Amino acid sequence: MSLAYNQAIDAWRQDEVPIGAVIEHGGEVIASAHNTVESAKDPTAHAEVLAITQAAARLGDWRLEGATVYVTKEPCPMCSGALLMARVKRVCYAVPDPKMGCLGGATNLNDLPRVNHHFELTPGGVLEDECRELLQAFFKAKRVQEG
Repeated sequence: MSLAYNQAIDAWRQDEVPIGAVIEHGGEVIASAHNTVESAKDPTAHAEVLAITQAAARLGDWRLEGATVYVTKEPCPMCSGALLMARVKRVCYAVPDPKMGCLGGATNLNDLPRVNHHFELTPGGVLEDECRELLQAFFKAKRVQEG
């Protein structure tokens, strides 16, 4: 999770919402990314989606079976769906998101009975305070800038 946190810090440095993701497979980090929505002018440029794309290219397969994804904030509907579609083994996130999180916050896509794949889930706890503080500080600074 510390590598994902470092990605989140890099996002902030680029004036992006500080969310980072890292994908591990076979004991090796095979992808890492952070949000680039603003710079790419792309609403799908979330850390998780970018990391999934990198990992699929690295493995030469869209199926990321056996992969663990570490992300600093609970994935949104788009990212939760992408993680299910990629067939990852496990998702670990730091900060729950009660408004838009779709792995236990607002809803849980991983619990849908008709979905053909489910992954192990480790919600919250790992660097949760640090990741929450980073997000809160980012948005506080944004409000001051826009104020």
